[in-house]
Amino acid sequence: MPAYDFKKEYKSLYNPKKTPEIIEVPDMKFLMVEGSGDPNTSDSYKEAVEILYGLSYTIKMSKKNDTQPKGYFDFVVPPLEGLWWFDEDHFNGEVKSRKNEFNWIMMIRQPDFVTAEVFEMSKDALYRKKPRLNLSRARLGEHKEGLCAQIMHIGPYDDEPATVDKLEKHITAEGYKTVMGGLRQHHEIYLSDPRKSAPEKLKTIIRHPIAKM
Repeated sequence: MPAYDFKKEYKSLYNPKKTPEIIEVPDMKFLMVEGSGDPNTSDSYKEAVEILYGLSYTIKMSKKNDTQPKGYFDFVVPPLEGLWWFDEDHFNGEVKSRKNEFNWIMMIRQPDFVTAEVFEMSKDALYRKKPRLNLSRARLGEHKEGLCAQIMHIGPYDDEPATVDKLEKHITAEGYKTVMGGLRQHHEIYLSDPRKSAPEKLKTIIRHPIAKM
């Protein structure tokens, strides 16, 4: 049996068009790590990403030992995602001179069999391999995103403002408004590895939470 791939099973969530669309996002389970600062220079950000992938692959590979969780099935580790916001301003995609002001929550989706117990077991296993990581930063939680508008952005991250503007205009034209707060923030899903892809070919899903006007 091939590994379960969330991107293929939930195409509406992971393969949107380059034109904006309205979507109802189901509740999902995520590993999350919160922090602040410029993701390009922050050691905290680098550690957050390492923790998320470390825990996700520890859970995936539990099939090879006696810690395999109840209900386990093999899966492709889903893409990295991020929630981004500033303390005061509405996020409009224009961040070139403000990246050090970022607040962020980085996260990776998890299968439903990942319970609090499975989470703690994966932390213990990862700690034995990488004790330098501050695994207390990680948490397992539900993300209730609900009604959103989304669009596929192709190109460098710094070119996102034009795509965000296109998305926001569509939201207004369809009779909605962007409403950010709590875990409903400017949301990015990274379908490309920036270490392996040319900047002009990067694929990033941009998603904004909305409500009827």
